[in-house]
Amino acid sequence: MSEPVTVIVRRKVKPGREAAYEDWLQRLVKAAAQEFRGYLGAEFHRPSAGSNEYRSIFRFETVEALEAFERSDLRARMLAEAAPFFAADAAWERLTGLEFWFDPPPGTRVPQPSPHRMALVLIAVVFTLVLVLNLLLGPFMSGWPLPLRVLATVTLQVVLMTYVIMPRLTPHLARFIYPTSKPH
Repeated sequence: MSEPVTVIVRRKVKPGREAAYEDWLQRLVKAAAQEFRGYLGAEFHRPSAGSNEYRSIFRFETVEALEAFERSDLRARMLAEAAPFFAADAAWERLTGLEFWFDPPPGTRVPQPSPHRMALVLIAVVFTLVLVLNLLLGPFMSGWPLPLRVLATVTLQVVLMTYVIMPRLTPHLARFIYPTSKPH
């Protein structure tokens, strides 16, 4: 089974071509939503002051859905149409599964999420998941030694959070977690 995938695209836009580029992005997203099964949506961040680098975040249900989009005629046509807007080649970063849980390497520029809001979301999710797992599995594991019960619960919790809960929850919470970013 393939897992959800997020692609972060950093692209420098020629001065004076920003409005045309933003219009192009909106048309690309609309077309992708209509034509590609497994496309989950996108968000855009305008350049910070003094920069011309846009950041776009595209989400797909599976790696296969992303690869179908990458091979598509639509993508090829849209990239050819927008070539006059680009000041440089795009930088692509593909994230799947566990990568969402770890900080990027030093020197990677990403907007900083609110640590307080991330903590609040994780506390709510972890508490709810541990409570449900203990209520459902507790009776079956009552005779197990404590370390084995904890290991089983933590293993199920991490698997569910990594592959089921967080990939589906985080797209809906992006604006809450990144309150200072300006999605377009």
